[in-house]
Amino acid sequence: MKIAVVALGKIGLPLAVQFASKGHEVVGIDVNPATVDLVNAGTTPFPGEANLAEQLAEVVPAGRLRATTDYADGIPGAQVVVVVVPLFVDENAVPDFGWMDDATRSIAAHLSPGALVAYETTLPVGTTRTRWKPMLERHSSLTEGVDFHVVFSPERVLTGRVFADLRKYPKLVGGLSDAGAARAVEFYEAALDFDERPDLARGNGVWNLGSAEAAEMAKLAETTYRDVNIGLANQFAQYAATAGIDIYQVIEASNSQPYSHIHQPGIAVGGHCIPVYPRLYLWNDPAATIVRAAREANAGMPAYTIGLLEGVHGDLQGQRVVVLGATYRGGVKETAFSGVFPAVEALCARGAHVLVHDPLYTDDELARLGFSPYHLGESVDAAVVQADHADYRTLRPADLPGIRTFIDGRRVSSADRWPDVTYRVIGIA
Repeated sequence: MKIAVVALGKIGLPLAVQFASKGHEVVGIDVNPATVDLVNAGTTPFPGEANLAEQLAEVVPAGRLRATTDYADGIPGAQVVVVVVPLFVDENAVPDFGWMDDATRSIAAHLSPGALVAYETTLPVGTTRTRWKPMLERHSSLTEGVDFHVVFSPERVLTGRVFADLRKYPKLVGGLSDAGAARAVEFYEAALDFDERPDLARGNGVWNLGSAEAAEMAKLAETTYRDVNIGLANQFAQYAATAGIDIYQVIEASNSQPYSHIHQPGIAVGGHCIPVYPRLYLWNDPAATIVRAAREANAGMPAYTIGLLEGVHGDLQGQRVVVLGATYRGGVKETAFSGVFPAVEALCARGAHVLVHDPLYTDDELARLGFSPYHLGESVDAAVVQADHADYRTLRPADLPGIRTFIDGRRVSSADRWPDVTYRVIGIA
């Protein structure tokens, strides 16, 4: 079948490659001409996604995947349109639908009768039915449920391991009609592969949740649950730090008891999931005080950690402090909602001379992010681990000459690696 994938980002491009690997004819649409050119050359536009480069180099020359910036080129004739355009929230936690609105109007203008439109971007509950359906109908002059179908099917993957996660987790779908849901189940069963999961009561595969609203809430519920759990772990971590307790040993012991799983502090702190999706839930349910408190607690962890540094190191005025890791998590070249920004801000407010190191970024790239680059081997007074890059697991005092205080925000190291250095471990989220 012919499939159009709208937005070839870190989720959309692997999805397009996955569909093409199953023998389908796939057209990817993206507003960035540089991304389109790279994809058409069989080259990945971003690093770090396992198996993407190899699969892209296979499906593009085979003619099963091409990219374009033109909706008039990519949408007509598509039997399925999968939308992975990002949705953001502003500083007041109000959803900004601008990019998605533009994409939806462009899709509608060229939509073919009989098409299935599947939204995978995480949304507030009700958005598929009350926003996308009328917008598609208005700009296509077609009727949903008669001339085309709309479903919501949330992405449930992490960048860096998209292909593995597509196989590992059930694909959730929710339609605006039974006929649309049936089309979506048929499509995803033909486009995805699933690992055996005897641990799942329903078995692995495509799960019809009965409505678009149920599918929308399922994604918000699973990400919001993680945020609340992380918030609890971070509050445990703050208390443990004051009491001289290794919070990670406490969590390991607690997790040995069934039904008491606690996320490690700082396990997921950035990107477009944990900081954003609980706010989308709060958009629907502003009375959710537990969700709001957890989000505020997690957002405050970088500033708390810098306060911890000041407490054990002393006055930071004029001190050379390096923040290790610009990315929101180790191994992924992405700074969206990364803790590096509030950490650097808190250090600057205390008069520190702040430097940033990240093995995935060049000096020029760090400078464009507004940071002063640091190179291992240069003198420094203190360091804060912000991202759990594998490179940081082998750090020793010789890599940071002159260091007196090492704040380990990701438990990448241990105290015995830092003799004569003040070492503290704390979640930073």
